[in-house]
Amino acid sequence: MADTAVRTRDKAPTRGESRRVGRLPRAAVHHPWWFALPAIAVFAAFFLVPNLLNFYYPFTNWSSYHPDIAFTGLDNFTTIADDGSLLRAIRTTLLYALLAAVFQNGFGLGLALLLEADTRFNRFFRAVFFLPVLISALATGYVFQSLFNQDGAVNGLLGTDIPWLGSTTWTLVLVTVVHGWKWMGLSMLIYLAGLKGIPGEMLEAAKCDGAGPWRTFWSVRWPLLAPALTFNVTTALIGSMNTFDIVQATTGGGPAGSTEVFNIYMFRIFGQGLYAQASAMSLVLFLVVVAVAIPLVIGLRRREQLL
Repeated sequence: MADTAVRTRDKAPTRGESRRVGRLPRAAVHHPWWFALPAIAVFAAFFLVPNLLNFYYPFTNWSSYHPDIAFTGLDNFTTIADDGSLLRAIRTTLLYALLAAVFQNGFGLGLALLLEADTRFNRFFRAVFFLPVLISALATGYVFQSLFNQDGAVNGLLGTDIPWLGSTTWTLVLVTVVHGWKWMGLSMLIYLAGLKGIPGEMLEAAKCDGAGPWRTFWSVRWPLLAPALTFNVTTALIGSMNTFDIVQATTGGGPAGSTEVFNIYMFRIFGQGLYAQASAMSLVLFLVVVAVAIPLVIGLRRREQLL
């Protein structure tokens, strides 16, 4: 029996199908740019242009005491360096950032280990400990400022009369504890994600080898938490170096300037009408953050590869 072949004629493309496949109508290509123009304009007006001008104003005499803006070179940087404000602000900001990063990551890691098990109880308290992240930092500062007043709830509860926010040595530490409490929920979530990503086979193998809880954590879990540690340490340091709200609400930079970080100093100088000096401090803060962040990220990335 002879084989028969049935040929089907291709259907002729209709008028609507004659366009090239994958080609979008002109309206679909061009209209989204028009829709984005308002957002681009707002971004340029309130973020891009001010940041670009921040590289120009530090080299001028811009202030409320001069009718015109004139170029003055490095005079503003010389002024803030000669009166000791620059070095004091750098030292206070770096110490604040270091302590805040330690407390934030310590609280977050501890909570992640305590609430690691996926139970209803733990899920509820994960949400409870994350709530401070959603609260305004300024509101958090005012709440703790009222709690730590000499006639506040803390002294009333302890029956003491301690000026918690009046020590030039310990006030900075106390404010960084508040900062760490405020953001510990975010670190907790990142560490929880890292802990959940550890393969169960590795934990079972460590248990079979006789490793206890501490040995398992230090030799298995801690090295595998390196990406989470990199993210949390970097964001905590950069975020705390740019802090303003909590310090302004709790101490306002006091006592005796012991908590006057960069942004508090800029706020005070700007309020005095010395806009160019405040801009100079802002530029110095930008350079300090870059100088700290780049080596930190590179070092933590290398640590991840070694582990």
